[in-house]
Amino acid sequence: MIDAVLLESLSVAALVVVLVCAVVRPFRWPEAAFAVPAAGVVVAAGGIPIAEVREEAARLGPVIGFLAAVLVLAKLCDDEGLFHACGTWMARWSRRRPQRLLGAVFALASLITAVLSLDATVVLLTPVVFATAARMGARPRPHVYAGAHLSNTASLLLPVSNLTNLLAFTATGLTFTRFALLMTLPWLAAIAVEYAVFRRFFAAELNAPTDPTAPDEPTELPLFALVTVAATLAGFVVASALGVDPAWSAAAGAAVMAVRALARRHTTAAAIVRSADVPFLAFVLALGVVVRAVVDNGLGRALGNVLPDGTTLPALLGIAALAALLANLINNLPAVLALVPLAAPSGPGAILAVLLGVNIGPNLTYAGSLATLLWRRIAHHHDHDVRLKEFTLLGLLTVPLALLASTLALWASLKIMGE
Repeated sequence: MIDAVLLESLSVAALVVVLVCAVVRPFRWPEAAFAVPAAGVVVAAGGIPIAEVREEAARLGPVIGFLAAVLVLAKLCDDEGLFHACGTWMARWSRRRPQRLLGAVFALASLITAVLSLDATVVLLTPVVFATAARMGARPRPHVYAGAHLSNTASLLLPVSNLTNLLAFTATGLTFTRFALLMTLPWLAAIAVEYAVFRRFFAAELNAPTDPTAPDEPTELPLFALVTVAATLAGFVVASALGVDPAWSAAAGAAVMAVRALARRHTTAAAIVRSADVPFLAFVLALGVVVRAVVDNGLGRALGNVLPDGTTLPALLGIAALAALLANLINNLPAVLALVPLAAPSGPGAILAVLLGVNIGPNLTYAGSLATLLWRRIAHHHDHDVRLKEFTLLGLLTVPLALLASTLALWASLKIMGE
């Protein structure tokens, strides 16, 4: 009994260390610098058997492979000028009106998050939003915050939109297309709530006069990048129908872009490897091992006692709320790893409710998702002051309403299309 208590305490302590260091990043070291040793300590102490470590690595392997391929694909698309073209389009379409710019940011961030994952929105679109707002002479705050929120909220649509979705996708037993169909209404509902709140919350900034600093640029669409992304997305659908892991489709898209870029000497092999962010991939694997130890040593039983059963509307609301709370307490990746096995017996609807909570909930706190932490670093890099009070207040206004609206929409989707 004492050994069990010690193992539980050690596993929890390791998870806390990993998450705190991911938020604070002491010495500016990568997250893996703390997560990998923490996982090693947990394994060495017997918190998780070696067989289960192999099992967790086998489960996370395809997810990590997909993440690496998408990171490479998104970076090469950026090199081709895709995100610069997005910024040019936003500036022209907005006609120097901040309200229209906000609508453009919502549209592009939602689409990019859904197709290229939330990392592309945070890392590649956020700097473009800063540049576009500066060129228009508009106040950047509403548009920059929109990118942060939509990198989480707009990642509901596809299995490939978020690492949390990928971790849960296999457990749902759904095809790629059916997942997307069931999540379309929740996705639209959550984005609509976010947009309505943003228009009201940032009314002063959106109604402020603009002072353009540069003329509009002509829009040059990188057709090769667009066609490759579209083909990759179609590949996800075909691969799912054939029972092939979506990582292979992502890898094919990244390979096509990489071969072209290398042939034209627009990049190097070393740059491509760096864009895959290997330390972050190691962090995801190590985090999975630590979370598995925490779940096996007590957290799983505790969550199982409070997680609602079934897919009735009250049950779905309870599952989504618990998932959102857990995401803000321990980050959304550990939350989905802990909750999906417990929700799976209730069917795919319950797992999708978990995803609503872990994808929308992180907009409440900085620590809710790694994407939000990364967004904050990028904002600070652009000398933009991110105020904790303002961020939290905006989260309190958007998260409960978006969770309620999206969960109602999920319940309706399940009733209309079935599980």
